[in-house]
Amino acid sequence: MKLILGSKSPRRKELLAGLGFDFEVRTKETDESFSSEMQPIDVALFIASKKAAELASDLTDEEILICADTVVIIDSIILGKPANREEAIEMLLGLSGRTHTVVTGVVIASLQKEIQLSVSTSVVFHTLGLEEIESYIDTHQPFDKAGSYGIQEWIGYAAIERIEGSYTNVVGLPTHEVYQALKQF
Repeated sequence: MKLILGSKSPRRKELLAGLGFDFEVRTKETDESFSSEMQPIDVALFIASKKAAELASDLTDEEILICADTVVIIDSIILGKPANREEAIEMLLGLSGRTHTVVTGVVIASLQKEIQLSVSTSVVFHTLGLEEIESYIDTHQPFDKAGSYGIQEWIGYAAIERIEGSYTNVVGLPTHEVYQALKQF
């Protein structure tokens, strides 16, 4: 079977390659909106399902599609990708000194079968000063990352006290769970 990664994320590409798989990247623009009535913990899987639905019609009998979406949740509020530097600062100030949840929803599908999974990881941030936050943002430009940070960057080394759950989930793809699910195809 041939793997298709339905994501432009360089982090997801790196993680899937790290599992030893050869794969092709295919993406389509997808409406990532969701109802405000939806529980925040359900949003990542909902959006991953929308991404998979966009790409499923192009699959052949020999292909398996992997689509994912990651959200950062604090106080039942989803922190998406920041629109600008000010929004990134605001998000990181809100995460500073607190615990939040990172949820990745994954859909793995062939023409014959579909597996959906959702993985949650608790992340504890140390208190950060405004100067540290501004320096991180200016150096790493985290505008393509939910919650305005990448755990694999400086902020993960210096400011994350601990995590409970999957590290690769926080990066953007829960590799253990994906690997186990792929064995079912």
